[in-house]
Amino acid sequence: MFIQTEATPNPATLKFLPGREVMPSGTADFRDAEGARQDSPLAGRLFDIPGVVGVFFGYDFITVTNDGSMEWQHLKPAILGTIMEHFMSGQPVMNAASSADVTDHDGEFYDEADSEIVVTIKELLDTRVRPAVAQDGGDITFRGYQNGTVFLYMKGACAGCPSSTATLKHGIQNLLRHFVPEVEHVEQIA
Repeated sequence: MFIQTEATPNPATLKFLPGREVMPSGTADFRDAEGARQDSPLAGRLFDIPGVVGVFFGYDFITVTNDGSMEWQHLKPAILGTIMEHFMSGQPVMNAASSADVTDHDGEFYDEADSEIVVTIKELLDTRVRPAVAQDGGDITFRGYQNGTVFLYMKGACAGCPSSTATLKHGIQNLLRHFVPEVEHVEQIA
């Protein structure tokens, strides 16, 4: 098994491409070891590696976030070995009863009168923004729309990325304003 690695715009996060499907649908974002161990055998094992503070699963990639205590050249071999061992074992990436897929629509907020605007925003995010962000090892999901402001949740390499503010303000905000004149601002929400 050959696993490719790619740098991301976030220097604390590295993208791993195992050459196979990781998540058939949705994404999973782990920010702590306890949740990771509960929902995913692979994420739990990755959190056992000293220095790992975040794991994100996309369709065909895994991003791992480093706390900065170790350089990637020392951390990468352990991560590669863990990913390889996991896929060779045949274990599932996610536990069957996992609640880690946060691409559901719980917690979304917007006025029903704005539902047509929200549909357009979500379509633009799904077709134009999310594929580009996935290339960088992350994901962005819609959380809400209120008084001309779109609220988005950033995951994977996007969470904590130094360039995430520029991505939101210059890239996504300009795109949404162009196609949806009602959009005035884009904000990140936790």
